[in-house]
Amino acid sequence: MLQETLLAALKGARHFQQRSSVRTWLIGILKHKIMDEFRRRSREVVSDDSAEAVWERAEAQRVTEQFDAQGRWNLPSVDYSDAEQALSQQQFWQLIEACLEGLSPRAARLFVLREVWGLETGEVCKELEITPTNLWTTLHRARLSMRRCLESSL
Repeated sequence: MLQETLLAALKGARHFQQRSSVRTWLIGILKHKIMDEFRRRSREVVSDDSAEAVWERAEAQRVTEQFDAQGRWNLPSVDYSDAEQALSQQQFWQLIEACLEGLSPRAARLFVLREVWGLETGEVCKELEITPTNLWTTLHRARLSMRRCLESSL
């Protein structure tokens, strides 16, 4: 996705009107590329690894947010003195990933877009071509399933 974003930016650089920062422009391109990929995959037969693909796209989005306006790494400082806390956070995300695999690929995709990425309802509905009612019903079921999974794993 990042490579496609950079290629699209290079091809469309002459159209960049500098009404926003380059970072904002590139993130916008990346978001559109990701949504295009979601649309493309929603039209295909879903395979067993689709939850993994959703997770990979979510990770790609997190990576793009780790740069500042000048393009340098913008990572929060990590306190390595509390290794137990760092390990517990890593275990938490592994548990979330395992619980996402228990959802249908469509529910996992919607859950990640709305709950992990924080996209607005209208944006998710528009990009995935679903109604708000459909989104909220699917999210409700996904949240219940995630809750059961997390409670049974603790």
